[in-house]
Amino acid sequence: MAVLKYILPLAMTVISLFSCSNNESLQRYLVDKQDDDKFLKVDVATSLLQSDENTLSEEQKEILNTVKKINVVAYKIKDGNMADYEAEKGKLAAIVSQEKYKTLMKYGSKNKGATLKYLGEEDAIDEVVVFASDNEQGFAVFRLSGNNMRPDQIMKLIGSVENGDIDISKLSGLGDIFKM
Repeated sequence: MAVLKYILPLAMTVISLFSCSNNESLQRYLVDKQDDDKFLKVDVATSLLQSDENTLSEEQKEILNTVKKINVVAYKIKDGNMADYEAEKGKLAAIVSQEKYKTLMKYGSKNKGATLKYLGEEDAIDEVVVFASDNEQGFAVFRLSGNNMRPDQIMKLIGSVENGDIDISKLSGLGDIFKM
């Protein structure tokens, strides 16, 4: 009986260790960087992107309503921080390379590029992640969380931003990081 008293807690500890995932989540990474001064952070509820000055069509409003929140973390390369940049970029690359993220699009070269990934089903996306990097400027990760987003809607949303239909002034400061 005395042996059982020691084996049972040991067995429970071993089981709990193996059941925990070693994969870091993007959510955890974003939260961890909130207090790190090396990173530029922006969290925006999409309701803030709709202003009275915007003349959004019903379709644009419907698409924007599927996106609930946008989280952005960016790291700018400065003198002497290349090793830190490479380490942080590697952490993010490992996170978005996890099997749970499905690739929508990837473009660029070895030194500059972006990857667009998602979680969920093709016709009901829960999260869109854009990881962009430039070995001369830095990197940024954009996380759009929502309900039942669709790739075609996300592309229209990007078009609306490019056309100036959606007020992205809340995201100011990020444009200086990349000039792709």
